[in-house]
This record gives sequence, C-alpha cells and structure tokens, in this order.
Amino acid sequence: MGVALTRSAQWTAAGYGTRALETTPLNEAILKEIMMFVESFIYKHPQEAKYVFVEPLEWKTNLDPSAFESGYIVSETTVKSEEVDKDGQPLLFLSVPHIKIRSFGQLSRFLLTAKDTKLKEAQACIEANKDPVTKILGLDYNTMKEDTSVVNILDKITKDEDPESEIKMKLGKLLKQLDLHLLNRSLKHISLEICLNPTIVKNDIELLKHFSGKGEQTVLESIDYTSDYEFSNGCRAPPWRQIHGEICYVLVKPHDVETLCITCSAEGVFLNGGKTDDEGEINYERKSEIYKDLVTFLKEKSAKFSENMSKQDVRFSEEWKKEKEEPKEAPKKEEAAAPHKALPASGKSMLEKNQINFGRSQMTKRLEPSLNWKATVDFKEHKSLLRDTQEEKHGGRLERSGPPVSPGRAQLVRKSAEKIEEMISESSSESEEDEEPPDHRQEANADLPSEYWQIQKLVKYLKGGNQTATVIALCSMKDFNLAQETCQLAIRDVGGLEVLINLLDTDEVKCKIGSLKILKEISHNPQIRRNIVDLGGLPILVNILDSPHKSLKCLAAETIANVAKFRRARRAVRHHGGITKLVALLDCAQNSEPAQSSLYDARDVEVARCGALALWSCSKSYANKEAIRKAGGIPLLAGLLKTSHENMLIPVVGTLQECASEENYRAAIKAERIIENLVKNLNSENEQLQEHCAMAIYQCAEDKETRDLVRLHGGLKPLASLLNNTDNKERLAAVTGAIWKCSISKENVTKFREYKAIETLVGLLTDQPEEVLVNVVGALGECCQEYENRVLVRKCGGIQPLVNLLVGINQTLLVNVTKAVGACAVEPESMMIIDRLDGVRLLWSLLKNPHPDVKASAAWALCPCIQNAKDAGEMVRSFVGGLELVVNLLKSDNKEVLASVCAAITNIAKDQENLAVITDHGVVPLLSKLANTNNDKLRRHLAEAISRCCMWGRNRVTFGEYKAVAPLVRYLRSNDANVHRATAQALYQLSEDADNCITMHENGAVKLLLDMVGSPDQDLQEAAAGCISNIRRLALATEKARYT
Repeated sequence: MGVALTRSAQWTAAGYGTRALETTPLNEAILKEIMMFVESFIYKHPQEAKYVFVEPLEWKTNLDPSAFESGYIVSETTVKSEEVDKDGQPLLFLSVPHIKIRSFGQLSRFLLTAKDTKLKEAQACIEANKDPVTKILGLDYNTMKEDTSVVNILDKITKDEDPESEIKMKLGKLLKQLDLHLLNRSLKHISLEICLNPTIVKNDIELLKHFSGKGEQTVLESIDYTSDYEFSNGCRAPPWRQIHGEICYVLVKPHDVETLCITCSAEGVFLNGGKTDDEGEINYERKSEIYKDLVTFLKEKSAKFSENMSKQDVRFSEEWKKEKEEPKEAPKKEEAAAPHKALPASGKSMLEKNQINFGRSQMTKRLEPSLNWKATVDFKEHKSLLRDTQEEKHGGRLERSGPPVSPGRAQLVRKSAEKIEEMISESSSESEEDEEPPDHRQEANADLPSEYWQIQKLVKYLKGGNQTATVIALCSMKDFNLAQETCQLAIRDVGGLEVLINLLDTDEVKCKIGSLKILKEISHNPQIRRNIVDLGGLPILVNILDSPHKSLKCLAAETIANVAKFRRARRAVRHHGGITKLVALLDCAQNSEPAQSSLYDARDVEVARCGALALWSCSKSYANKEAIRKAGGIPLLAGLLKTSHENMLIPVVGTLQECASEENYRAAIKAERIIENLVKNLNSENEQLQEHCAMAIYQCAEDKETRDLVRLHGGLKPLASLLNNTDNKERLAAVTGAIWKCSISKENVTKFREYKAIETLVGLLTDQPEEVLVNVVGALGECCQEYENRVLVRKCGGIQPLVNLLVGINQTLLVNVTKAVGACAVEPESMMIIDRLDGVRLLWSLLKNPHPDVKASAAWALCPCIQNAKDAGEMVRSFVGGLELVVNLLKSDNKEVLASVCAAITNIAKDQENLAVITDHGVVPLLSKLANTNNDKLRRHLAEAISRCCMWGRNRVTFGEYKAVAPLVRYLRSNDANVHRATAQALYQLSEDADNCITMHENGAVKLLLDMVGSPDQDLQEAAAGCISNIRRLALATEKARYT
C-alpha cells in the first residue's frame, strides 16, 4: 500500500499547505480498491481484524456522532468504541472533528457507518496518514522494505517476543499483496490514458475557430489562446508548466454559458481556475474532470455546442479532411519535443520518450478516419460490438486496447461504431491510436522480437505463393509459439487472418488443415476471435463441419469453441445452422452401443469431443440451449457420459452443467438417467471433471427427485470427501454448492452428518473466497434446521465465524448467513453466544440493507432470536431507532419483506412496553393497509401480528376504524390451515370490540367459524369458538336492550 500511494497515486504540488490527492480517475480507482479491502477485512480475516495498530490512524472526519449505533458509547461531541485494547483504551475515538482508529475491525465498521461519504473519508485518511503501513505495523516494517526476502521478514518477526508476531506477519503479507494489486491496477489504468500533443491540440482549436463567431448556427462565440507566443515545440504554456505536461490555455465563450478558461495538457483537457482579477494571471489548479479532447469537454459543458456540433457534423468532417489532404510539414524536432508527462517510476530516458512521440505523430496520419465511416455504420452492429466487448470483460468498462484489425471494412465499422456519437477530429483519432497500436509497426517499435518479422514474411508467402509454397509456409508458421501474443498479432497485423480464412474456401485439404491449426491456436486471443467474426469466418467454419474429413471437422469445431466466447459469435453459429451440425458430431457411436467405448474409432471419439467442446462454448446462450435440446443433443450427451474418455467427459459435463440452469433440461436430465453418471464421475481422479460434475448436480438439485437420486446413487459420500481438498477453490465452490442444494432434503442432511461433513463445513467458514462461503453457509443454514446439527455447529465453534460474516456486503452471502444464524438461534445455548457476539444488533442493522432479500432474511432470523433471548424486551429496546425501523418496513412493496416483518412484529409485541412503542410509531394503520392481500404467507403472519397488537390500549377499535376486519374474514376461505388458525385468533381478539363483531357478522364470519369449531387443530377450535361466543353475547345483549 505504501509503494502504491507513493508512486502511483497522483498528489497535488505541496504549495502553501500539505499535499492532497488529486481528483483523478486513477486516484478514485485506488481509493475504491483500498475501501473494498478494508470493508471485507473484518469477515475475511477476523483474527487479523482485532490486531491493534502500533499508532492510530488519525484524520478529520465529517461524520456526526449520531451516525454511530450500538457498539459505541456516544455523546454530543465524542464517540468511543466499546471494543478496547489490553490497556482499556478504545480502538475508535472520535472527538469532533478528529478521529483515531486503531484496528482494521473498527476501520471496516467505520466505513460501513460512513455509507455515502466513505470515499471522502478514505481520501481524508490517506491524506492525513502518508505512511499508513508504518503506523499499522511499526517502524520495523521500514527496515523490512529494504530487504523483502520472505526468509528475512520471517526471521525478524519470529525473533520478536511479541505474542502477536504471527498475526503481524500475516498482516504484513496481506498489506504487501494489496500493494502489488494497487500497482497492477495503476499500471493498467495508466496504459489506457490518453496522451495529446501540441499538433493535435492546435488542429482542434483552428477547426473550432473556423466554425465560431456570431450567429445561432456557429458552435462557439469565440475561442482564443491566452498567450500569442508559441515555443519551438508547439506549446504556449510557460516552461515551468510544461514540465507538468501542459500545452496551452484557451479562453472559450460558448453561446449558453460563461467564458471558460481551459487547460490543454498531455493528459487531456480540463477546466482551470481562470484568470485572476488583479494581475490577469492564470490559476492553474484543476477544477473539473479530465476529458480526452477539447470537443468532448465542450460537449459536456455546453448543450448549445453539442446541438450545433451535431448539425455541423458533415461540414466539420469535410474541413478536417481538407486539412488532412493538405501537405503539412511537421518537423521531427517539434514532434519529438512535445511535452510528455513521465509515468511514475518510469525508467525511460528522454530520448526514448521523444522516439515514442515521433512514432505517434507518424502513425496518426494512417489512423485518421474517412467520411465513409459514418455512412457505413450499422447501428445494430454497433450495439452488438459494445455488448461483445462488455461480455468478454464480465461487465467491465469498454475495452479497446490491443492492435486493430488489418485495413478493411470490418475495422472501419468497429472504429466508427466506437465514435458514432462523437465529432471526428484529430484528437479523437489520436486517442484511439493511443489505445489501439497501429496496423504496421514503425521503427519506434524496433524492440519487437524477431519472430514478429519472420511471421510477417511467411504471411507474404501465403499471399503470393503456389500450393506447395502455401503448405510449407503454413507448416513453418505452425512451428512458432502461436500461444504467444506477439506471434498472434504479427499474423493479424499484416493481413494474415484474411488469407487464412480464404484458404478455408479452397478445395485443398492440406491447406485447410494447416490454416485451421493456426486459427485454432491464435483464436484464444479475444481481439482475434472478434476479428474472425468480423471477417465472416464463422459461416465458413460451420460449413466445414459437413466435410467428410474427420480431421477438418475436429479442427473446425475446436476453432468454433474458441471463437464462440462472446454473444455475437454464438448467435452467428446458431444463425448459420452450426448448432444442429455440432450436435450431429456427437453421434460418434456409429452402429455400436455407447457403453462399448472400446469399439469406438479413436477419430470418431475425437470428433465427438470437439463437437462437445464447441457446444459447451455455445451453450452459454439461452437460445442456443434451446437449439441444442431441439436438435436432440441431450440423449447424445447422455450416451457420451457412459464413456471412459476423460477428455471427452469434461466438455460433455460442462455442456450439461451450462444447460442445467433451464428447467426443461433438468427434466430431460432426469429422464435420461444422467444423474447416475454424474455421481459416478465424482469419483474420477480428474479435478476438472469432478468440478463440472459437482456444478451440474448443483444446478439440477433444485428438484427434490434429483436430490433423492443423488443420494440413492451414492453421490453424497464423494461430495463429503471432496470437502477435505481445499486447494482447488473452483472445485471447492462447485462441491459446496452441490452439498448446499442436496441439503434441502432432510434425508440427505442425515447422511452428511454420518459422513462428518458438517464439521468440515464449519472449518471452511474462514479464509475462503466468497463463492465458497456463500455455498458453505447455505449448506449450514439447511443443516441447522435439525436440532442435532445445531448442537454440532455450536460445539465445533461455528457460531462466531457465522456472526462475523454478518458484516459482509455480498447479498447472496448475507441472505444465507442470516438464515444460518436464525436457525442456530432456535437453540437457547447458541442464542446466548449470538447475543454475546452482538449478532442480534448486526441482524437488526441488516434491515437497512437496500436489497429486499437481505431485509427479509434478516427479519426472519430475528424471530427466533427474540423468542429465545433471556430478556428479549429489554434487548429489543436497547437498539436505538430499531423499533421505528421495523415499523417503517411495513411500507415495503416486497411480499417476502412484509411477511417477515409481520412475523418479527408478532414476536416484538409479546413485550407490553415494546407493543406500546410500535403502536406510537403507527403500526396499526400500516398493518391495516396490508389486509387486502391474496398472499397466504403474508396473510398468516399479518393475522398473527394483528392478534398480538390487539392487546394494547384501543388497538382493537383502531383496527376496525381502519377497515382491517372485513378483509380478515375473507382469509377464512383460504386453503391454508395455518392461515385459518392465525385469522381465527386475530378475529377472536378483534371481537372484543362491539363494532368489529357487527362487521364480522355482516361479512359472513359466523358460518365460516362454525365449520372450524370442528377442526382437529385445538388452537383453531378455541379461537373460532371464542369469536362466535363474543358475537353471540353481543347479539343477546342487543336483544335484551331492545326489550328492556
């Protein structure tokens, strides 16, 4: 963390005050990574979270003392944590506005308390503590930095007599890992940064001047430099600002906003502090975000500019084209001297920087866009391009790094799509060039390995040679390490992809095989697989699947498997009939039985394996899953599962695992008796096969019949034994997921207890990734529904790690943890431990979680906690604002949240004082408002809550006034016996009021209640009889009053 903050974070110049972090995307990314590390620290590393820092982290906070809840001693101006060190000093101390924090646990809780302001708090902490690592671990850590060998660090810490030395060592390693992670993120971020030069900026300004002036149609009123003097390198900024990468300063007057004073720098364009009134000097301090070019900046700041710019689109492009075609002399010296802000800790010399800039200036000309681009863009293709890129990056930001496709329409379409809403300008071309290296390498790239140039020579032979020369060139190319990115890009950069794809259309089998072998290897590269789709390679590959040559089929299928990693490629395979052809490849049994794998021809097996591999890639799309099912893929996959070929089984099981997410497939998997073979392959020695079998069981075990089949075929024992192998985290996640889903059946839980799986699951509650923890906690939540397992979890020390996980941020994990903690709370001894660990407060705080599933699960978990706590009423009242929070949740739109909150209110209202408080908070009108519902689960818990709330003051009367009685009578027509019992009890309480009795009688309650008096449920009998009795008493009293 120390190195990253020193070398990568961007700090302001010292000036008159202390240095501060600049507001830059890089700094924001670094702060967010640090925040994620700290927030998750308390449950990922609970032991290390308790370690007390050598010196506290101190800074000025904007957080108000009232934001702190239980766990803290709060006054008007101070806050102290109840958690203290061995000397009795609080680990968090706030004396407004100064705060001191001395452990990661308190730091994590503080960020959770800060909520929306946590980014500012993290920044303030970093700025005030320039060397946080030294404060956390002590000055000794500085000496370790000089010699980072693990042996020396271990030796220094083990010699220390401090009993916390082991925790200190682990903490040091964790901080070191964070430091490396931050540096890697910073390098990735810096590599994507835009770099402008004086020529580009000057061209932009000149073009904007051409379209500026008076009148409604102009883009700007005026645009002028602040200085007329231009240095030899093209800059107009003073030399002492040029060292910061600044090029010039521009005064811009848009039509709709005040004059803007703008700084153009190598990093981009931003708003500065403007000219001072006294001396006319410029305030160089940055006042806005950094934009990639002047046009983008002005579009953001001025709506009128953006509107007029879109009108001037074609004219602006034509002017730009004219400038491009005019012969320009850009002296090499000027280009070489362009200011270039050095990267942090960069070891490049000034000469190298100048060479790079020179290379950029030469390459810019070739990368300039043409006017045809906008006309040829297909908007649908543009959208799919963006989706493809996002999908490959798993939802990350758009990725355009990596060299572009060789010249052709495909490349034009991509670049124009990325720029479709932006004005074409040299600056945008330059920014693209920075992110995408040029098509042909210049002398500035002379550091490329010799293989790059050798491969380019071979591609030339492919283009111009005869059949023999082509085959020899293909064989020679195959001898290179095609897994290396340099070799892959060398083929593409010189137009080799087009040649290789064209060779697939020839009649020469040898040329096709050679081309496919190369395409199969290089299509692992994400950029190249997109290029193959752009160049129309997929329809040709699909057609080859019909070839009589088995080698061609295999290679084509494997190449499709590599290419079909993104949505557009998978769609193209389906549209060209590829799914049906790939399914046909699975039928490798010929006329022999599938079980007789020894009779298979080896080549037929390989064809089927490659077909399964391609289907595995394609099956990530719902439409493709349906196409596979309709093409008859499931019986064929089921047949292949019976083979003993492991390399065949992995893609087959992988395809089934992907498809099992759909209900139609799960039904077919049961019908084809696939579960038996999945269970059998759990005993394989191949870890990848075990992982995919476990994942397929996880997907299918939503269904009770499948869970029973897994048990009947002996699948629970291998799953339990695989829990002991924790090195392979992907497999562990799949296995724990399968155990979780299988644990939904009680019979399976009994078996897991026999196999000692529950003890193993408890051991996995710490030091595991979130994907494993979600499944482990889910499995324990199901197991703890039984008394024996709750005792087992408590005796194995599972309560504390479960409670520690309540402070996480993963929504699925929180849902599972709350369920597990709630199940454990049913047992009084476990409840005592939960209460001692502050678990009830943590559950209560989750009622504020924005995700409805987390709220509902937390509310359900609170019910057994309140039922089994020793002094439940006092405990509930101790949570400041807790009762008001629960009552306000009755305003939710989510039925599960409403049902769970009603259940919690039923338990809270057992205490008269708490019932009085929630009545004051308006619980009666809110419960009455929910009465008109058809959801039986909500009906039951709502009726129970109303029944309890009737026992205070005038609540019975108030329920009648808010029209809650008539809807309750309708609940008696439900088919759910639990609803009948709860409703009868509620009506019995409400019938104590005369007006409510009249309403019940008018709505036909007596007849319905008479039927329930004969129910075998004693509680229902008594409540129904009591309600009828009250109604009858009122009728008799009325009759008596009439005659007297």
